[in-house]
Amino acid sequence: MKLPPVRFGLIGTGAIAQTYAQAFDGWPGARLAAVADTRLDAATAMADAVKCPAFGSYCDMLASAELDAVIVCTPPNTHEEIVVAAVGNSLHVLCEKPFALDSAAARRMIDAAERAGVKLTMASKFRYTDDLVRAKSIVTSGILGEILAVENAFTAKVEMAGRWNSDPAVSGGGVLIDNGTHSVDIVRYFLGPIAEVMAVEGKRAQGLAVEDTARIFLRSVDGVIGTIDLSWSLDKSLEHYLWIYGSEGEIRVGWRSSEFRQVSNPSWVSFGSGYDKAAAMGGSVENFCNAVAGRESLLITAEDAIASVAVVERAYESMRSEHWVPVSATPAGADQEDHVVTSTTPPASSG
Repeated sequence: MKLPPVRFGLIGTGAIAQTYAQAFDGWPGARLAAVADTRLDAATAMADAVKCPAFGSYCDMLASAELDAVIVCTPPNTHEEIVVAAVGNSLHVLCEKPFALDSAAARRMIDAAERAGVKLTMASKFRYTDDLVRAKSIVTSGILGEILAVENAFTAKVEMAGRWNSDPAVSGGGVLIDNGTHSVDIVRYFLGPIAEVMAVEGKRAQGLAVEDTARIFLRSVDGVIGTIDLSWSLDKSLEHYLWIYGSEGEIRVGWRSSEFRQVSNPSWVSFGSGYDKAAAMGGSVENFCNAVAGRESLLITAEDAIASVAVVERAYESMRSEHWVPVSATPAGADQEDHVVTSTTPPASSG
């Protein structure tokens, strides 16, 4: 029996939300049914394009719109409040990264969803790219031997002054939590749970209140090392963003192409055509809808989300202490029962 499309409310109308709106085109399993933003004119412009109601606050949308799920595209300091409110209305939630400012907040969000019996997941678009999925299949096949190291780099020159991403009160940090959330999720995808982390900050070239360049070193519970290179201030002009090294070969995943080679045959073998942002985010929506309908499991589970938050949180702790720090997905001393959301003020727009 054909199921009706999942009715989504979109909260926030910034750049990432615009791509989500495109992702609904041509996907019969989902329908954009409402849009909310503190800038009502921005919400109206998007809603008019897809012919759905617009709201000036997510509270009004939750109270009035007929929805099955919401996508949260607002800055991370608003995520906990919005997610708790949405799951309290029995709605499934796809929440943009960074999932939460700290692992205690992430755990409260997950617990609220579990009590409500709804799906909650973190959006991490790279996990839905064809090349990354194919790379995972190659690794799993064993033809590269034992995996010994993983490297990731997201470095590009981006002026961040005046953007919410560089306001620590809103974002929780700088490039480490912003781009680094993607990086940590990718590394965990290939290496599994992370045992310890160390992070160092580079020179602040943009004069921001947060780090604009950082490097993260990780070690998995199986002893495999990973490195992550992050910057808003330098552009390495790299053709690839992920390198996986095994005892019998290597993989490189790129923006326009991806390849692997084996030690026994030095010729590179192409297996992908690069990164497609809209397709990746469409895959995220498709997986979420299928999970809501019970047709498949979430690719990124709630526990994946909290683990990602925990690694980033410990990376900041390491940056301050200048030491390796062990990673635990459960925040020490976190009281999960004393947090009550009382504010009904609509969050800032995602810009």
